[in-house]
Amino acid sequence: MGRKERRPLAVPELIVRKREGEKLGEQEIRDLIAGFMDGSVADYQMSALAMAVYFQGMDFDETVAMTLAMRDSGKVVSLEQIDAPKVDKHSTGGVGDKVSICLAPIVAACGVAVPMMSGRGLGHTGGTLDKLEAIPGFRVDLSIRDFRAQLRKIGCARIGQTGDLAPADKRLYALRDVTGTVESIPLITSSILSKKLAEGIDALVLDVKVGRGAFMKTEADARELARCLVRVGTLAGKRVSALLTDMNTPIGYTIGNALETTEAIEILHGRGPDDLRELTYALAAEMLRAAGVAKTKSQAIRRIELAVMDGTALRRMRDIVKAQGGDPRVVDTPSALTVARHRKTVTASTDGYVTGIDPLELGYVSMGLGAGRSRAEDAVDPGAGIRLHVQLGDEVRAGDELATLYTSERARLPLGADRVSTAFRIGKRRPPARRRVIETIRR
Repeated sequence: MGRKERRPLAVPELIVRKREGEKLGEQEIRDLIAGFMDGSVADYQMSALAMAVYFQGMDFDETVAMTLAMRDSGKVVSLEQIDAPKVDKHSTGGVGDKVSICLAPIVAACGVAVPMMSGRGLGHTGGTLDKLEAIPGFRVDLSIRDFRAQLRKIGCARIGQTGDLAPADKRLYALRDVTGTVESIPLITSSILSKKLAEGIDALVLDVKVGRGAFMKTEADARELARCLVRVGTLAGKRVSALLTDMNTPIGYTIGNALETTEAIEILHGRGPDDLRELTYALAAEMLRAAGVAKTKSQAIRRIELAVMDGTALRRMRDIVKAQGGDPRVVDTPSALTVARHRKTVTASTDGYVTGIDPLELGYVSMGLGAGRSRAEDAVDPGAGIRLHVQLGDEVRAGDELATLYTSERARLPLGADRVSTAFRIGKRRPPARRRVIETIRR
């Protein structure tokens, strides 16, 4: 049979209808995305549609249609031959967010397949691929065939999004980025889910961050996004849940690729920062629940703790690193990862308690030191970044170390140090303790 021809699409009419707040049909949205990909719908027309959606929104049916149309704009990975439940995790991005590095081997060690396709850092947030590549030799450019084979053998594989997975999303996001339409919850939802649904997963757990260092600054906005992601993902036929998590301070004590990878591997040794462990275990527990291998959070946490204590998770991480060309000795001695040789320490100017640590400012400083990129084509310095010596609520004296900056270019240090010093607030009263996980949102 020949390919079914699409009827001519009255794109200006669809733009006007959405501009006026009308609902678009499923087939209309599919035809729009297909036309966008074959060139019959111009970039300026998709930009106009995105602006109309920005102001008028989309209901759940429209958002599902947009998500599936973008998913189907490229290949959809088939993982049917893998018997284990397949669950991935996605974070909306934060500062010091190295959770995926230690989360994946823990979940895999508990009997769940983790087909994790991650991204690179851009702007003040770091990328998991850049952090993994701080391990000497580690490769993230696996073919889909190798990705499948490794997932079957080890239970986890880590790669970047390939060009043929949800290509419509990449093109549409590029337009949204330059037309002021990024902050649209239906478009954010379809962007995230189209890529994840193309992985062939059974379930997805989302880490929706809120606060100064997050994309969503208020709990109300973050909750709305989380609920939309969960609802749309569920309507698309997957088990989806979300954790709302605090991003008003950096996660753990490190920002930067090698520094964060070291800290994440420490979690697998049963060490590491309490807040990183809390967040990792909470997300892992939700993944085990979504996979059906644990009925309750407490049951899942017991399995997670056992996998860490008996070394199973650490061995799984070693297997992953070795399979992807990395030096597995790093897993046993994470502190051996190289950091940049030029460094400068920032100290407290007064006595008191740490009442605030601005993650957004530290994220930008880390980027300026070489750990991040302002453009997609920029290279990153794996050894650059910031190590914190204190966390929220710690008592300090004048002269105590607050943070150390690392970079391969000495000239970057003075300005970075000045900005880091302003990122710390020191007051007379200890602030109340805060937990990372705010709320869990399910169907």
